[in-house]
Amino acid sequence: VGGRSLRRLCRVSCCCFASVNETHLNRFREILGDRDVVTDSDVLAVHNQDWLKQYHGKSSLMLQPRTTEAVSKVLAYCNDNRISVVPQGGNTGLVGGSIPLGDEVILSLLKMRQIRGINKTSGIVTCDAGITLEELNNFCRENAFIVPLDLGAKGSCTIGGNISTNAGGIRFLRYGTLHGTVSGLEVVMANGEIINTLDALRKDNTGYDLKQLFIGAEGSLGVVT
Repeated sequence: VGGRSLRRLCRVSCCCFASVNETHLNRFREILGDRDVVTDSDVLAVHNQDWLKQYHGKSSLMLQPRTTEAVSKVLAYCNDNRISVVPQGGNTGLVGGSIPLGDEVILSLLKMRQIRGINKTSGIVTCDAGITLEELNNFCRENAFIVPLDLGAKGSCTIGGNISTNAGGIRFLRYGTLHGTVSGLEVVMANGEIINTLDALRKDNTGYDLKQLFIGAEGSLGVVT
């Protein structure tokens, strides 16, 4: 999108949503606590632009939930109050997908950083969306496994971002896309509903494979947690 078109799109998108006010801020502080509600302009400046500094947003607020339940409460409140949100992981993308068009609230998942465990029989590891690819790969190596994904930005890109962009990387030809290697997801919808398809069973042909909808959707259908 050209600069003029992007500005026009920004004006159209922002007029449909509410601006964050003190009442909203107080509610976010109730949900997350003061330290995870960021309004400092210097901190926000880093998250308001992409890695190449080609795209710039004007967000005045970043929220940093630490649990899926907190993400659910934040999104439910934003949905009820028509507050626009842009999810953000490591912000290593080169096409501006994680940058606000205007003054959307930035929902950063960088503080969701737990590795939940690994099943050494199935080779399936479960982790939060804010874990970096390098951290996950190091953990897997300690357990005699590797992550079937490797990128130059592995030290700062996050697993949630990798999944949401269906990242390829240098192991793509050997192991295939994340559509085949992700066994399950936990996702929060815009209304706060939590969808949990986490499953250690590799062969599961029952019903719809909902996780495939969210791989590569860049947060447009739900936030991978």
